Amino acid sequence: MKDRILVTGFEPFGGDRLNPSREVARQLDGRRVAGHVIVGRCLPCTFGAAPATLEALLDEVQPGVVIALGLGGRRSAVSIERIAVNLIDARIADNAGEQPIDVPVVDGAPAAYFASLPVKAMHAGLREAGIASEVSHSAGTFVCNQVFFALMHRLRAWPQAKGGFIHLPPLPEQAAAHPAGRPMALEKQVQAIELAIGITLARAADARVTAGTLD
Repeated sequence: MKDRILVTGFEPFGGDRLNPSREVARQLDGRRVAGHVIVGRCLPCTFGAAPATLEALLDEVQPGVVIALGLGGRRSAVSIERIAVNLIDARIADNAGEQPIDVPVVDGAPAAYFASLPVKAMHAGLREAGIASEVSHSAGTFVCNQVFFALMHRLRAWPQAKGGFIHLPPLPEQAAAHPAGRPMALEKQVQAIELAIGITLARAADARVTAGTLD
């Protein structure tokens, strides 16, 4: 595994002034975990530019681990995504005013990819640390899922690298704008992603525990 870890966040979107994913990526930039340096960067929240920006970062950084982050305004925990689907179906417009409906992320690609992060081990480790966490089986169909799918599609050529996506709950400052979510302080979110990175570096395989759902 290469000694650099790429963590990406998104610029604010949908009328928000903040995006916790961008702030976490900024906070983690330059930190080291188990001898690996974290490179934190921000992606545009646009369907047209986000995948290309990610591609350029992957070429530049050549990371061994990639964790893409995004805001889940209705999430009440750190949501570790397990599946990226090859679908864009935008409920709202992106920051460029584009709103694609029922189009693939990548023409001709598989219907879905699984994250290659140890999602269940990360979930268990965060909960043991007292951080609200869950394994999610839907990353939505907006730019977050687009980036997640594009990442996993690209990493097919890098089998030695691990990658995935994590949705973060809103920050306390966003509570009024996202009443369905449960706010989490920035410091706690930073701690969660740093811990998730450490677990990823320490494990060769995921934990064999349940994280399934009935609905």
